[in-house]
Amino acid sequence: MMEMNERKLKILQAIVSDFIHSAEPVGSRTLSRKYDMGISPATIRNEMSDLEEMGYLTHPHTSAGRVPSAKAYRMYVDDLMKKKELNEEEKMAIAGRIRSNVSELEKVAAYAASLLSELTNLTSFATTPVPQEERLRYVNLLPADERTVVLMIVAESGKVSNTVLRLQVPYTEENLSLLSKVITHNYKGKALSDILTQDIIQLIHSDMAALSQLAENIVPNFVSTLENMLNVDLYMDGLTNIFSIPEYNDIDKARMFLEMVNRKKDFTDVLLHRDNGVIITIGEENDDEVMKDCSLITATYRINGKLVGKLGVIGPTRMKYDEVTSVIEYLTDNITKAFELTEGDEHYE
Repeated sequence: MMEMNERKLKILQAIVSDFIHSAEPVGSRTLSRKYDMGISPATIRNEMSDLEEMGYLTHPHTSAGRVPSAKAYRMYVDDLMKKKELNEEEKMAIAGRIRSNVSELEKVAAYAASLLSELTNLTSFATTPVPQEERLRYVNLLPADERTVVLMIVAESGKVSNTVLRLQVPYTEENLSLLSKVITHNYKGKALSDILTQDIIQLIHSDMAALSQLAENIVPNFVSTLENMLNVDLYMDGLTNIFSIPEYNDIDKARMFLEMVNRKKDFTDVLLHRDNGVIITIGEENDDEVMKDCSLITATYRINGKLVGKLGVIGPTRMKYDEVTSVIEYLTDNITKAFELTEGDEHYE
């Protein structure tokens, strides 16, 4: 049984690196010419044959060169890859753009997906908070006209929902303010899923009879808005980037990829079942059958120390893992830091 030695590792690292950047099968002459191996092309050929027999390389029929297998990419990611450090200019640009777009969590998630796609030229995605972790920060009712109010619900994660309500009964600004305070006082810090099990109207009846009619108009909308906030939102960007990737020159492969990522519920379920931290799954390591030709990289971002959502990319197994992981890590760190900086900036408490 052949063993992996230092020379084989050096050759494998060169092949993976070269193929990632060129998308062309790599031959022994290319390695001998471009990399200082200190060995002859014939010796390189022998080592490449061994690596192929060991399952690290495959041999396309139309070329004399070799291409890395998923097994090779896994070894590269785990043992051979040198993470590409972002330079200070890149770091400042990312940090500044994230900070300048901090307002609501949903907007940050959508913007982060867009920025990640721009920086990696891959299809990117971001999810908003995992539902069971959402807790209420405050509720505000804002007057619009004599029968219309805006219901603002803010979660501890920073997720905000604004709903325009048309009321059947008149209101006063004083009663709106009182109702906001009653709901906030009774449910601040509670999980949104727990609030849904409460008889909110009964609580308000017993708390303040003058608000009963107003509450009966507003509370059903409050409940349905909470239910909507418990959905995990998935934002995707850069779907058309695949058309500039050689692996998707085949229109059928491109169509299958787009159909896969557009099944948003299925894709969201895949993301929610992934572990925390930076996770890279390559080819056959993906459980979903339609993702067996893809690599999926995800990272988690946190707000106030709590796991909130995921950010990542999906694309061919041939991707710049060193650059992409650095960008994703730096983006998720900056989302977390941006919300730490704005913690406490509230319209109403």
